[in-house]
Amino acid sequence: MNLAAIRKEYSLQSLEIDQVATDPFLQFKSWLKEAMQAEVLEVNAMCLSTLGKDGFPNSRIVLLKELDHGFVFFTNYESSKGKELEAYPKASLTFFWAEIERQVRIVGTVSKISPEESDTYFLSRPYGSQLGAWASPQSQEIDNREVIENNQKDLDKKFKESEMARPPHWGGFRLVPHRLEFWQGRTSRLHDRINYEKDVATNSWKIARLAP
Repeated sequence: MNLAAIRKEYSLQSLEIDQVATDPFLQFKSWLKEAMQAEVLEVNAMCLSTLGKDGFPNSRIVLLKELDHGFVFFTNYESSKGKELEAYPKASLTFFWAEIERQVRIVGTVSKISPEESDTYFLSRPYGSQLGAWASPQSQEIDNREVIENNQKDLDKKFKESEMARPPHWGGFRLVPHRLEFWQGRTSRLHDRINYEKDVATNSWKIARLAP
């Protein structure tokens, strides 16, 4: 296995600073639309990085479920990421769309969305996913898989007789960005990188090209 020999040249497109939108959300929506049209696999998958209490970063893939003035995702609030975001409400997101040779990196602050927003999304989920949110003590050690399977069976019997409700420990977070970087793969590793930085004083975005 010669990992050093693995190499791919990127040559599909370029990214010029005079071609991007002045609003990074418009630029992201444009790229997301193109990624969807290209049928990118798991187009709304993003790598969420949080900071653990031990000072080490933790990263995992989550799914973007709403885009408004921030990036919304859902999880168990008692999971590792939930507790880490509660303790240190800053995080980063990374989208990688290999099929169109693009990456977007986002850094910002995180807060819980309203219970009403979480209720609305939870009740839109498939029944099996709803049961899963109740059945799994996410990030906790369990003896075997039968633990969550038995929890799911018991909950299935319970909720057949009553209306499904969102678990109080489950809901959404919204990351509101102050920095977004759009990366377009180019040949010879001389990639295009356009960075948006929020100027809090003027509530505007500074746009700059970064060296690859």
